[in-house]
Amino acid sequence: MRCYANQLPSELKKGLKPFYLVFGEEPFQEAQCVQLIRDSAKAQGFDEVIKFTLAQGFDWQEIIAQYQSMSLFSARTIIELDLNQQKPGTPGANTFKKVVELENPDTILIVKGAKASQDVQRGAWFKALDKQGLFVPCYPLSGNHLKRWLDEQCQRLSLNLQNEAKLSLINATEGNLLACFQELEKLSLIHGDALITQQLVMQGLLNQSKFDIFDLSDALLNGHTSQAIKVLNKLASDNTEVVSILWAINKDLNTLIGVQQGLLQGESLATLFKQKAIWKNQQVPVQTAINRLNIHTLESISSELALFDASYKQGVLIAPYQALAHICIKFCQPLDIPLPCHTNRQ
Repeated sequence: MRCYANQLPSELKKGLKPFYLVFGEEPFQEAQCVQLIRDSAKAQGFDEVIKFTLAQGFDWQEIIAQYQSMSLFSARTIIELDLNQQKPGTPGANTFKKVVELENPDTILIVKGAKASQDVQRGAWFKALDKQGLFVPCYPLSGNHLKRWLDEQCQRLSLNLQNEAKLSLINATEGNLLACFQELEKLSLIHGDALITQQLVMQGLLNQSKFDIFDLSDALLNGHTSQAIKVLNKLASDNTEVVSILWAINKDLNTLIGVQQGLLQGESLATLFKQKAIWKNQQVPVQTAINRLNIHTLESISSELALFDASYKQGVLIAPYQALAHICIKFCQPLDIPLPCHTNRQ
C-alpha cells in the first residue's frame, strides 16, 4: 500500500506493517520516515536494529538467516536494508519473495532505495512486499507541498514563524529539506515559542550560504546551470583563486573525457569507474554528465579551458570570472557563443 511521507505518522498509529519500502530522491525525508518507523516499532518492543548495505559480493542469505533467527538482545528485531542506489537483481528479488513467505511477526524489514520507477514497482518482489507492507515514496518538495512540510515541522518544534519568515526560509534553502530543518532547529533553540519575524530569519541566514569548489563540481556534473553560477558568484565574492577554480573544472573535464573515450572503445561503465577511481557517491553525477556531453562537446570545452588558461596567464582577460561563467554554462547546456576573451589594450 502506498503512503506518502506526510501520511506516515497517522498510518503508524494504526499499527505496524511487517515490511516498509522507503524509496525516493529526498534523503532527509527518507531518513525522517525510517526514524519514525524505528521509533514506532521501538515503542512496541522492537529494540534491536540490524543494518545491511547492498554492495559487491553481498550475501543475500544473510537477510534470510537474520529474518528467521531469534535475537540475542531483544524479543523483536528491525532489519534495515539500504539498496545503495542499486536494484536487487535476481538474488535479491528471490530473497524478498522468500521473506514474504516466511513472514515473522517479531521482525520488521525496512528496505531503503532510490526512486522506485514504474519498472521497479511492477517487479514481483516489490509487489509482494508492498501487498503485505507499506510503500513510502519520498519526492523532492516544491510549491504548496514544501509550504505544508514547513508548517508541519514548525508544529513539531513548537515554532511560531510569520508567513514572510517562512517564505524567506523556503527561498534561502531552495528545497533542501535538511538545510531548512537545521535552520528551524537553530531558531527553536534561540527563540523558543516566541514570534519569529522575517528579519530574525534573515539575520540567521546571513552569510550562511557557504560554497566551495566541490559544490561547483557537483553543479557542473549534474548540469544545474543556475546553481553553478550561484556557487561561482559566491567563490568570486570570497576571492577564491581563479587557478583553483580552473583546476577543479579541468579535473572533472579530464575525467569525463577519459570515460567517454573508454566507452567509445567498448569498455563498460563499471570498469571505467574503477579505472578512474570514481567513488560511489560521484558515479551518478558523472553518468549524468556523460549522458549530456558527448566527446565533441567535451573537447570543445577543453579547448576553451586551454584558451582561458593562456589568456589569464598573459593578463589579457578583463573579467576572468565572467569567462569562467561562460565555461560553466557550456558545461551544463549547449552554448555556441565564443569565450569572452578580451585583450587589455592599456
